[in-house]
Amino acid sequence: MALKQLRIGTRASQLALWQANWVKSELEKKYPGMEVTLTKIKTIGDKILDVPLAQVGGKGLFVKEIEEAMLRGEIDIAVHSMKDVPTDFPEGLGLHCITEREDPRDALISNGVKFADLPKGAKIGTSALRRQAQLLKLRPDLQMVVIRGNVETRMKKLETEGLDGVILAAAGLNRLGFADSISELLSAEISLPAIGQGALGIECDLSNEAVKETIAFFNHADTSYAVRAERALLKRCEGGCQVPIAAFGEVSGDQMTLTGFIASVDGSRTLKESITGPVHSCEHLGCELAERLLRNGGKEILEEVYQREIGK
Repeated sequence: MALKQLRIGTRASQLALWQANWVKSELEKKYPGMEVTLTKIKTIGDKILDVPLAQVGGKGLFVKEIEEAMLRGEIDIAVHSMKDVPTDFPEGLGLHCITEREDPRDALISNGVKFADLPKGAKIGTSALRRQAQLLKLRPDLQMVVIRGNVETRMKKLETEGLDGVILAAAGLNRLGFADSISELLSAEISLPAIGQGALGIECDLSNEAVKETIAFFNHADTSYAVRAERALLKRCEGGCQVPIAAFGEVSGDQMTLTGFIASVDGSRTLKESITGPVHSCEHLGCELAERLLRNGGKEILEEVYQREIGK
């Protein structure tokens, strides 16, 4: 029997509200008599906008306050961008659904200039060490500028800060109607996506069977396999959302290929490897690929990254 009411917790950014309202709309379509409400919650990641995320702590910056509201019984589910979700959860809470992925690629906004045609020494705005490392590996001449804020704020910095380009997730630009602003969609060879990029996660109290049954239809099997593999790699590498680690799973039938990447912040040292196996072993594949990367030099690279960020 469907619930009569469902309360959604979300961040208050434009993109987060789009995502939460999409979930709300899908619930109302499936359960016409249900009352679905949104509760906007400000997270620490929304409050601290003048410091790079890696220096704030990186883990749980966009979910902690939302999870606390769930533990207090104020909301029933939370809608997250999967790339913001830590690999560990408070006791009793967890992801029940991972939605079908939007375009997972990174996008360059640069007034029409392609990545290969950016001028020597071009200034590029990004908030992610992962993007910074991969782009510097290909173009050591680039100047990386840390930018924070919501999607529109970061897009405007192209003009306000005299940047030659900014890098954002294509999924967010598509969802907010800014696809026409994209100068180039960066292939995985240029910039491997963030773990979970493009997918949404729906978190709930895992003991609440009524809520779990109500939202189960959101889960997209192939996306779930891919993202679970990516997150298993991240967890084994003990990486937060702001270290130069990337992973991307691609499902074909009952098989999946997972590619993982670890780099130094300046892109001077990088490791990239892939593994293929059955989708039902997705988390095992993620752990196995992580072990391979760590053995082949990734452990030393990440230790240096952590020391560098702590020392700032």
